[in-house]
Amino acid sequence: MAPTSSKPLFLGLDLSTQQLKAVLLDEDSQVVHEAAVHFDRDLPHHGTTNGAIKGPDEGEVTSPVKMWLEAIDLLCQRLKDDNIDFSVIVAISGAGQQHGSVYWSKDATALLAELNPNQSLAEQLSPGAFSYPKAPIWQDSSTTEDCKRLEAEYGNAQAVADISGSRAYERFTGNQISRIRRLFPDIYDATVYISLVSSFIASLFIGKIAPIDISDASGMNLMDVLKNKWDDKLLNICGGPTLREKLSLEPVLGGVSLGNVHDWWIKRWGFSPDCIVAPFTGDNPATVVSLSAPGDALLSLGTSTTFLLSIPAASTPPKRFTTSHLLSHPTTFDGKIAMLCYKNGALARELVRDQYANGDWNTFDKLVEKTPAGCNGIVGFYFPLPEIIPPNVVGDYFFSTQPIKTTVNPPLVAENPPPSIHPRAILESQFLSIRSRIDHILPANSPHLKRLVISGGSSANVVIRQTIADIFDMDVFVSATKEAAASGGALLAKYAWWKGSHPDGTFVDMTMGKAMGLECVAKPRKDISAVYDSLVGPYNECEAQVIQAWAAKSAEQV
Repeated sequence: MAPTSSKPLFLGLDLSTQQLKAVLLDEDSQVVHEAAVHFDRDLPHHGTTNGAIKGPDEGEVTSPVKMWLEAIDLLCQRLKDDNIDFSVIVAISGAGQQHGSVYWSKDATALLAELNPNQSLAEQLSPGAFSYPKAPIWQDSSTTEDCKRLEAEYGNAQAVADISGSRAYERFTGNQISRIRRLFPDIYDATVYISLVSSFIASLFIGKIAPIDISDASGMNLMDVLKNKWDDKLLNICGGPTLREKLSLEPVLGGVSLGNVHDWWIKRWGFSPDCIVAPFTGDNPATVVSLSAPGDALLSLGTSTTFLLSIPAASTPPKRFTTSHLLSHPTTFDGKIAMLCYKNGALARELVRDQYANGDWNTFDKLVEKTPAGCNGIVGFYFPLPEIIPPNVVGDYFFSTQPIKTTVNPPLVAENPPPSIHPRAILESQFLSIRSRIDHILPANSPHLKRLVISGGSSANVVIRQTIADIFDMDVFVSATKEAAASGGALLAKYAWWKGSHPDGTFVDMTMGKAMGLECVAKPRKDISAVYDSLVGPYNECEAQVIQAWAAKSAEQV
């Protein structure tokens, strides 16, 4: 059991795809306690697989909102059972999986305001507080029609990227809203407010609809990413004239106070009435907050694979942002985060493990180590789910790079590559895709990246760590906690509390420019890194072939 403490603590939550996690930090930003609820294991009656449910429409993926409410109730009970004293928690913030959305009914405001401490959140809010019991999440790819419409009506993909930081992506909330409005107009008309997963959790704590923070809002295709304001043209295309009202408020900067916790939290769990709630952000920006220092790149190896870079303020977004993302920074109004996001992350690696390594990570690792860098000239692509980069591609593709000399002599399709190469091939495929794009997303004259910080479940794998160090040719670090997003939430909570006595202080002032405790776990082997240097060009040639093959296949299906 965790010891009780009379010193101030800061609570950070992370509502991710598969779990709800909590991290408690002390004033020195040291982890005091962690707890979690696993959706499939702890709440199996919702019928989720990896926290989600595939719908009847192709590409539709949602999570039950009631499941999330039950998870919050259960998490609080587990913290109580662990002897956590809620009264010493002085501030709360956190993160939610990006792009997920929650649809509130006309009764939501009253139900939130009048929460009864004798009943759980799930008992009181579900289903009455919601016009739609399901939350579309980031894995959903059912909005292709809506994306095409957004880009066509706004101008083109680059025009949408220039204003919002990203081209129209299927998982982005504006397009999810557009689909619901198109297919379920009764539900859309019955929706009074729309939250992201992050602001949904914040709303529960303050007992009213919370604003969306600027960083999570920049992953919606609805906000002007340079001004951090909703864009009326984007709003009207995606949601019509009522969407601005449904979003309630303009996006807010992180690290401010939204007010104190609702009375329900005080009477049911013993929180202090003085405990403040700060805006929640997306899981990726929260990871940047906890692990980032100037000159660092971040690689999250969770259900998705995500690469993040904090970059200086700019007057225009980089022109390559039709394939990557520009997000607002949660604590710095003019600061930005460049992001590459891939849907086929851990789940794709696990499928390769199951098919080619007898479902065993030790066997997987041994096969990686036995296979030379470059897989003897074989490049593989593994897309069990419709991918984000390259967009919408599905399937496995294999090429031999040996004959590549010019684009006139392209890579050859490789039939039935040796089973033993697949574990290394999927790692090379996923990480070379990122490596090949870094130079394009860094602003001109950017300083050289100093180190690569990795997080997520696969970051504990020693062989994967070394492969990453070799491919990126950078020292690789891990954090003291695996829960980077929840820790980032706790730091945002601390920042909101700290600003009460340092009103002009910045987040960097509070952290003194240091990321949470990092440990170097792998260094690049220069001879192997040189092999990967030479593979970036051939990899790009192979990816171009994949895109061409998928486009041809899609045209045939039409």
